[in-house]
Amino acid sequence: MSTIRPGPATTALPHIVAVGFKRINKMLQELAPDFADRASVDVLDMGFEQAVGRIRDMQAQRPIDVVVSAGSNGAYLRQHLDMPVVLVKVGGFDVMQALARARRVSPSIGLVTYEGMAPDLAPFAELLDMGLVQRTYRTEDDAQACVQELKHMGVQALVGPGLVADLADQAGLAGVFLYSTDAVREALEDAVEVARAARIELAKRERLNTILAQLSDGVIAVDQSERIQTLNPTMAQWLGVAPHAWLGRKLTEVCPELSLLATLRMGTQELEKIERVKGKALIVNRMPIMEQGVLTGAVLTCQDPISIQRVDRHIRTRIKPNTPGTRYELKQFLGDSAAVLHIRQVALSCARSQATVLLIGESGTGKELIAQGIHMASDRRDMPFVAVNCAAVSESLLESELFGYEEGAFTGARRGGKIGLFEAAHNGTLFLDEVGEMPFSLQTRLLRVLQEREVLRVGGTEPTPVNVRVIAATHQALREQVDKGLFRLDLYYRLNILRVDVPPLRERLQDIGPIAHALHRKLCARLAIEPRETSRLMDALIEQAQGYGWPGNVRELENLIERVMAYAGAQTAVQAMGAQQVSTFLFAAVPELFDSRRGTPASAPACGPGVDATSLSDQAAQRKQRVAQAERAEILRVMADCAGDRALASQMLGISRTTLWRKLKSLA
Repeated sequence: MSTIRPGPATTALPHIVAVGFKRINKMLQELAPDFADRASVDVLDMGFEQAVGRIRDMQAQRPIDVVVSAGSNGAYLRQHLDMPVVLVKVGGFDVMQALARARRVSPSIGLVTYEGMAPDLAPFAELLDMGLVQRTYRTEDDAQACVQELKHMGVQALVGPGLVADLADQAGLAGVFLYSTDAVREALEDAVEVARAARIELAKRERLNTILAQLSDGVIAVDQSERIQTLNPTMAQWLGVAPHAWLGRKLTEVCPELSLLATLRMGTQELEKIERVKGKALIVNRMPIMEQGVLTGAVLTCQDPISIQRVDRHIRTRIKPNTPGTRYELKQFLGDSAAVLHIRQVALSCARSQATVLLIGESGTGKELIAQGIHMASDRRDMPFVAVNCAAVSESLLESELFGYEEGAFTGARRGGKIGLFEAAHNGTLFLDEVGEMPFSLQTRLLRVLQEREVLRVGGTEPTPVNVRVIAATHQALREQVDKGLFRLDLYYRLNILRVDVPPLRERLQDIGPIAHALHRKLCARLAIEPRETSRLMDALIEQAQGYGWPGNVRELENLIERVMAYAGAQTAVQAMGAQQVSTFLFAAVPELFDSRRGTPASAPACGPGVDATSLSDQAAQRKQRVAQAERAEILRVMADCAGDRALASQMLGISRTTLWRKLKSLA
């Protein structure tokens, strides 16, 4: 064996093994150096069984791209090797050249070829005035018999492959080699091209297999006969087989559940079908493979529903949903009273916990501000804060809003379904405002989400795990709602783990100043008013506010301040107003602060030129005294109407039972 190898820099070139005896071997040896820049060529001087064994040994050490051989030797190699074999082809010109050489030796010529007669050469034989006899062979014994037969017929020159030419020489005849140098060169050229194309195809296949191996989806591709061409590791693992064990076999025979016969027959796709394969539930997609408009096969992909849920959870964990952000922190719950300091301290403690929080307080006291503050002070601050008012949405709509729904769950359902607020708040906080107004039928579903930490969409069958911190708020006495059968006792205990009681504004009147000034600055910025221009109005409003009951709490305070700011913007000389003018202006702008029939009774200031000169502080003291007297009379009246039922009385008065108890004690 001789070898023509390129230098180290070209070791990635195609590896070609050329096989042949004597005459063709000599041609291969002479031509191989011409291909050194394009291929590594090994030439073997052997054939048949010996060549097959040697080539297999070489393949084990270094991959072989193509084998080149000729005649019966090449045919044998094709049958016994699992790699491309390029045969040296004999053209008509080669035959004529060989016959012309033989004619110079003898007019009686024999042409012996492998498997098949040469084309009709009678016209050419006539032209050269020769007697031409043709024979074919399959084995070496056949070739030997042909040579002996032609010799007995008086033929003196034989044309044929190397085996025939050698046998002719051994029989005393003139052996003329049929193959030309050009034919051998062409075979080597073809081998280089076959190797190049095969390497390109191999690179594409390896790239595709690398991609398929990384997929979490299972993939099977078949040809037109449904024979498996590709089976990726994920699918093989699900099916419990080795990929190479199924390659080349019909899919229907090895796994009828995944049959692609219908796809090949109809040429249509079938998507997202739930099937049980080998005891495992899979989402199956079947699609035809079209190449230049011709159906050439089909592909089947499978997805694991559990993996999809896992990916969904991962995405929800990593990507913050596009939900409205929080606006408030705990420090924005303004006030210097002991009650406010206590609330901020308790809320901060709640933020360090993952337990459910229940906020209890009248409307407008700032429960959502505290909820947002707890969220912003917790380790969930970078995750969504989602709020819903349970009293503002109908029962049917609230269910779909909270828990989401699947496609087709009801008439008008969005295609593809919709995630609910629990899922939207995943890893964050869900604020359930007015939870006491939640329909009784939905309370059971809410309880299950809180207990199991998973939500089942409307119309769905598979629950979705959620990690949500719930903060609930109500202005009602939930324990009394439980006693009346309007609220579930188990849900009450589930919500009432961490509790924050938010006092009404009338119980912390000293906080009105800081709150009002902050609201004043915000509203002046929004209305483009210079704060100092309306500062005297604000001072007077804050003083007058001390004698008001504030049924709307901080929300009402903000509304009144905004009204004053809006009216003040229409005045041309607000700063030049005297004390009486300020009082008159306020009386006109916010009469409820002076109306004894609104909130807690208060007195209106005297207007006109005959105003008493009593100081504002004395007036405030008098107003406070009248407020206390009016409040005492109102409480006693309601208690009498309720026959001493404190729970009912506190509900009618809009205060908690604790506040009512404290006020009754002060009246004793």
